[in-house]
Amino acid sequence: MTDSRAGDLFQPGDLVNNTYRIEAILGRGGTSDVYRARSEISGRLAALKVLKAEFSSNDDYLVLLTREEEIRDIRHDAVVRYSENNRTADGHVYLVMDYVDGPGLDQKLKAGPMSAGDVLTVCKRVCEGLEAAHARNIVHRDLSPDNIILRDGDPGQAVIIDFGIAKDTNPGAETIVGGEFAGKYAYAAPEQLSGKTDQRTDIYSLGALLLANFRGQKADAGRNLLEVVENKKEPLNTQDVPEPLKSILDKMTAPNPDDRYQSAGDVLRALAAARNGSAALQDDLDDATVIAPRAAPAAAPSVAPVTQPEPKSKASPTKAEPAKSSRGGVVAAVGALAVVGIGAGGYFGGLFDGFLAPQYPTVSPYTLVADKRPGQAPRAVGFVPSETVRDAMTGEITSEGGDVDLTLASGDISDTWGTAVTGVIDAAMDLDEWRFVVEGNEARLTGQTTDQALHAELEQLYSAGLPAGLQGTADIELESLFLSADEVRPILSGLADCGALKLIDAPSTGYGPETPIKVGGTLASRDSLVGLDTALTALAGSRPIDLEQVTLLNPTLCLIENFLPSAPTSDISIAFFNGEQGNAPNPTGDFIVGQNPVIDVDLPDDVQDGYLSVSVLDVSGNVFHLLPNVTRQDNDIASLRDGESGPISVRVAYSIDESQDNGGIAFQVDDTALGKSKVIVLHTDNQLFSTIRPTAESAAGYAEALREQDRNVETQILSLDSRILTTLEQ
Repeated sequence: MTDSRAGDLFQPGDLVNNTYRIEAILGRGGTSDVYRARSEISGRLAALKVLKAEFSSNDDYLVLLTREEEIRDIRHDAVVRYSENNRTADGHVYLVMDYVDGPGLDQKLKAGPMSAGDVLTVCKRVCEGLEAAHARNIVHRDLSPDNIILRDGDPGQAVIIDFGIAKDTNPGAETIVGGEFAGKYAYAAPEQLSGKTDQRTDIYSLGALLLANFRGQKADAGRNLLEVVENKKEPLNTQDVPEPLKSILDKMTAPNPDDRYQSAGDVLRALAAARNGSAALQDDLDDATVIAPRAAPAAAPSVAPVTQPEPKSKASPTKAEPAKSSRGGVVAAVGALAVVGIGAGGYFGGLFDGFLAPQYPTVSPYTLVADKRPGQAPRAVGFVPSETVRDAMTGEITSEGGDVDLTLASGDISDTWGTAVTGVIDAAMDLDEWRFVVEGNEARLTGQTTDQALHAELEQLYSAGLPAGLQGTADIELESLFLSADEVRPILSGLADCGALKLIDAPSTGYGPETPIKVGGTLASRDSLVGLDTALTALAGSRPIDLEQVTLLNPTLCLIENFLPSAPTSDISIAFFNGEQGNAPNPTGDFIVGQNPVIDVDLPDDVQDGYLSVSVLDVSGNVFHLLPNVTRQDNDIASLRDGESGPISVRVAYSIDESQDNGGIAFQVDDTALGKSKVIVLHTDNQLFSTIRPTAESAAGYAEALREQDRNVETQILSLDSRILTTLEQ
């Protein structure tokens, strides 16, 4: 969800065409914004895609939105449903579509790697949707992680959205944005760079985005257009991807369109072949250079399906740690040609419980990657030679809350490969972060720790290289015990959404292992607070995180914070009283339902002239101007002093009894607007605004006024002081 801004076309609570009540903005694009709205008639949630004001009168972009509406002819659960185009009385054009509740693949990408099983599930679902679109000659052209949403977080309910730059390949049809490049470089097919697209373009983009989600790393097409063009000529690197996902992605993302699957249906058939463990994928896999089944020594005169083989011998490929004899017997029973006949089943055996039949294929290269990234649990992906090694590695990784995706397979590895690899992983688990990459018997361990004793221990352990059976080195860095404040501040500036965040009492020598990191400031929501805590914890490791001095405001207050002028604080103060208790002082600023907040502004004796502007930024999203306003326009400090030269108190919000006598503004807390409001006091040398603001207005309206549209630009703001007023249920 995205926070609303003052410049948005619609604000939460707005009613569009007497039908759709805006609830939130979901995202902003180059030509349009998308809002979540609820029909006042049916109560149904919908997503409204609104063309930005500057494009509403542009015929090209109106065609864009109209053409996107035509996608409604595609009826498939994997394609977002469109219903209608409309125009508001103000001329804003919008498109109504189904609201899909769930994370986008872009959010999943940021969260980390997806399992191969989930990636294959998404691939199947999206290909079903593409098949429906392609059947009507509609090419999406912009498949990327942000354009696929997992309904309710379920990979099996992936939905394709945003056909905004789709191309109709029917004869005579026009491309929405012309014949030039459309899409995102990271996921675009090579031919897209020259404006050529067909259904194979979507297949490439889907493969590229699935690879990015599997790795949990955003695709990098290049630093400039020249690099992009050169990089697109090369196949994508899928070395760390397990089968069958690897071979399927390789064929989906072949640089030459003729080498790809020619249709979404072809991809679906490949996925079905993988699930069934059949030989149907063999033709596709003949071109795969990474993993190939090794034939058994003997040859049978014919190829026949293998259903319940009886073990006759152990003439299977050499294994570092032998599999159960029944599996070895399968290979010997059917011979070399039978291995070819069940090649796909041998390829993919053991990758997914219940998804494919477990086998012990021979693979080359024999790869495994295990790592633990900062702030994340460990994971291990790749091949292992026996159930013993698999179970030991699984126990090690999952005991730390991690994930494994391990496939039983044979390969050209040493007899002690399993013992050596599990030993290295076991030793690495105490490192702060690490990565262990194995290919055959070649391996490399990298990592870092702040523990001097552990660093010395591992340096000694691997002084002569990795354990017997592995060839390679270990590179363990000893990180400083102290974390500098300069390393922390970028996190604060990057996550500040309601004014600046600051470090409190930051030690000049840096934060030690037990030194708490204290942060002060304001944030817009609890989600923002959780995000800050998560980011700091990832950086700080075991150091305590103290966010007690971070105040949670609300989006309204934070919106205004972004537009408030920069000015120093002063000795002007704000005092609260309880009107229902005879104006008894309220030092906390907390008021419960039914109470009557009274507000004074206390001026010190050195504030003798200028003008006073006092407003309350209410939790409900409104701004109340206490001084000046329509009924109380005189805010000249000299006039307010009325001859008094010392400190004085200026009452700006009255008790209910006082209000009945003098007509001043009075408040009473009710349960419809509970939370934090903010009282702000601006001291200026001249009137702040050229006209009197209404007594009450929306936060967005006030923000626009502060953007100098209605301000006296020559007015100097001498000080800005504020205080939080909190309303509670009890």
